[in-house]
Amino acid sequence: MKVIILAGGGGTRLFPLSRTDLPKQFLKIDGKKSLLAQTVRRFLPIVSPKDIVIVTGQKYFHHVQYELAEVGAAGAHILQEPVGRNTAPAIALAARFCLDMLGADSGEVLFVTPSDHIIRPAESFLAVVRQGVAAAKDKIVTFGIKPDKPETGYGYIQAGKQVGDSYHVSSFREKPDKKTAQEYLNAGNYYWNSGMFSFTIGCLLEELSLHQPQLYNIIDRNFESAMSNFADMPDISFDYAIAENSAKVVTIPLTAYWNDIGSWDAIYDVLEKDSDGNALRGDCLPLECSHTLMLGRSRLLAGIGLKDLLVVETDDVILVAKKGESQKVKDLVGDLRKLGRREADRHTTVFRPWGTYTILGEGRGYRIRKVMVAPGHGLSLHLHYHRSEHWVVIGGTARIIIDDTEQMVHRNESIFIPAAAKHRLDNPGKLSLEIIEVQNGDYLEEDDIVRF
Repeated sequence: MKVIILAGGGGTRLFPLSRTDLPKQFLKIDGKKSLLAQTVRRFLPIVSPKDIVIVTGQKYFHHVQYELAEVGAAGAHILQEPVGRNTAPAIALAARFCLDMLGADSGEVLFVTPSDHIIRPAESFLAVVRQGVAAAKDKIVTFGIKPDKPETGYGYIQAGKQVGDSYHVSSFREKPDKKTAQEYLNAGNYYWNSGMFSFTIGCLLEELSLHQPQLYNIIDRNFESAMSNFADMPDISFDYAIAENSAKVVTIPLTAYWNDIGSWDAIYDVLEKDSDGNALRGDCLPLECSHTLMLGRSRLLAGIGLKDLLVVETDDVILVAKKGESQKVKDLVGDLRKLGRREADRHTTVFRPWGTYTILGEGRGYRIRKVMVAPGHGLSLHLHYHRSEHWVVIGGTARIIIDDTEQMVHRNESIFIPAAAKHRLDNPGKLSLEIIEVQNGDYLEEDDIVRF
């Protein structure tokens, strides 16, 4: 069995924590590990890291590397999509990767899962995984969640006749309105669609050839060709491409606790509550508040008389919403993008292959950043035409080249880089290098850079 973890999404429904540059799968929602790290760790009792394939976007490669190292799974494979596409192309590309690069055959079972769900306990989940693998010899197996409320944020699976541990799937239903969701709940044979699947590679290819010939023709050649022509694949989900069309689809109920963390209401549901029903994270002081989520990151959150509200704070955004309305957060992000607001896509802390930088303050003609460079890493040789930079080392030791001059700069020392001077920065030490950077100039955007 190969485990395919889909980690390419840049979801916006958990704004302001989740943004394009740091999507949901990298957030630490209910513990010390990210959702992606928890997903990987969930499978380690039954597969080795070399049987795990993470499908992600190129901009998230270093994020994924870090999360794999965090759970001792650095041997897992990271498959980078050339461009952003939907789940059907991502799964097809992963299948081709397993055939051509990992030596799998057509009978190998793939277990496909999102990277950003909470599932517990792991033992109950793995028992169902084993059932799905056994049923996947000639079937497309889905995993359904028994609904406990009329949820309008999930798609539904209508189960038909039972065969062994699984049910034939009669139909897939789109996210319903409240009345229809209640009807599904009352009927008793509808399940939430978890987005997880198992099938053999051979079965997948047969169904692709039958229902998605354009995608199949691209994926059927070899992995190199599939990568080169990935942009030509249709932008379509696996549900639309295969699950809703195939006659081989069955569903197995997942008895473990499951939450797709698809909204702030879902976050409230999964977190522990105090005696007044408040879910509190960070430095929070609720006074006469009830059934409210307060999530603080960088400052004190004080609430008085709040009821049924969602309050989420980051260092650059505060979101306040009614419970039950958090599905509209994605509309808010859309409005921010129309306004050209940075907050729609980027936090004040930005991750780079060499480390991070955090914007501490900015105004007309200046920007102040805290730069962290990991041991053994460095910035490329480059110059800026429109700004000078003043670096103050506050931790570690920096090796800095300005034009043809190289020097070591230690803690509590500083250096000035004139505009148009070629320069680079390395961390030769064993500790993180931390620098306060003050930029001055008429144009301070990231595209004022020439690399050498």
